[in-house]
Amino acid sequence: MKKIVLWSTAAAALMAGGYRIPENSVNSMGLSAAYVANANGADSAYYNPANMAFEDGTQKAEAALTFISLSKITFEGTAPTAGTGAPDSSGSTSQGEQFFIPTLFYVSPALGDWRFGAALVTPAGLSKRWEDQPGKGYANEFTLETVEFNPSFSYRVTPEFSVGGGVRLIYTSGVVKSASVASRDMTGTGLDFGYNLALAYRPMPALKLAAAYRSNVDLNVDGTAKLYFPDNQDYSGPKLYDGDAKVSVPVPAVLQLAAAYTFNEKSDHATTVEFVYERDYWSAYEKLDFDYAGDIGALTPAFDDPIDKSWKDTDVYRLGLTQALGEWTLMAGIGKDETPVPEKTLNFELPDSDAWIYSLGARYDSGNWSAGLGMLYDTKESRTVSGSVNDNGIDGTFKDASALLVTAGVGFRF
Repeated sequence: MKKIVLWSTAAAALMAGGYRIPENSVNSMGLSAAYVANANGADSAYYNPANMAFEDGTQKAEAALTFISLSKITFEGTAPTAGTGAPDSSGSTSQGEQFFIPTLFYVSPALGDWRFGAALVTPAGLSKRWEDQPGKGYANEFTLETVEFNPSFSYRVTPEFSVGGGVRLIYTSGVVKSASVASRDMTGTGLDFGYNLALAYRPMPALKLAAAYRSNVDLNVDGTAKLYFPDNQDYSGPKLYDGDAKVSVPVPAVLQLAAAYTFNEKSDHATTVEFVYERDYWSAYEKLDFDYAGDIGALTPAFDDPIDKSWKDTDVYRLGLTQALGEWTLMAGIGKDETPVPEKTLNFELPDSDAWIYSLGARYDSGNWSAGLGMLYDTKESRTVSGSVNDNGIDGTFKDASALLVTAGVGFRF
């Protein structure tokens, strides 16, 4: 599993720098995840649990379904064919991908100054497939599925200030295949833990300030690996290894500082503007080191030597606009997302680049129930890599990467 978790980096990068997926509800989708200080409703249990203390006393639940469509990524240039070192100038095109992701949120009735909630979300993952060389030799298929269960609480310290937090339980399963002179076919699963903390302060009715922190979670994936050499690129050559393997990769810590201001807050036509500054601590991803349970012989340099990553911490800026119109609420958002992947270590598993994020959404609220739709478009800048800088000998341009996300959801108060 030298790369058993890189499939996550290969796809989720289209939603955020690295392999996080920050948008998991109608509101967060419609606002480009500029949804921390003004997080409200059942999904506040995930986006800012401290805000649960300021909700009305009823219990709330929300269910949503997100459709994700990833574009094909085109590589134009030269790169070594895996296992040979020989330059391949044919270029390579990844496959488009489509997925559905369900999410659930819940906030309990008020229990004095206490409130409890829970969320079931997908914090990272998806898939990327390259069907031709040179991409196929590095990432014929990289697929990751994660599910996070996040129980949370809030406590209202004063009428203006509250605190919150929770526990993160992340289940991971994945598949990785690469096919060239030597090939690999791997699967694995894992269950790992972390935590989150939040603060909410409302110095005046129109102004909301917040801070939220999610801890780093190392995804420790245990599974099996099959290695073939030589191979005809369909995983049918002599099998040199068939046994246990494991690897660890981080889902980074994230710090968010947010401020939201509501104009005409007492009106049913109030306008709220929220700005979120986010720091993603990707420098935790220093290297990818795969551990086999047995000897893999001549394939050791290709499959068992640690791979340098040297990712960097990144800044993300998000701006959201919420417009109330009686029973209707309209939303829009924009964001700028940096890539943590340096030119030196970029590879086909994650041809990541800086991105712009644009979103729109609408929600109808009848009182006891609500329904909404959020849409987000993520467009990646083209990324040119120099063969004199890149450790993998890639010399060319990755382009056309983008993603379209649509979330539909319903909420209930009872």
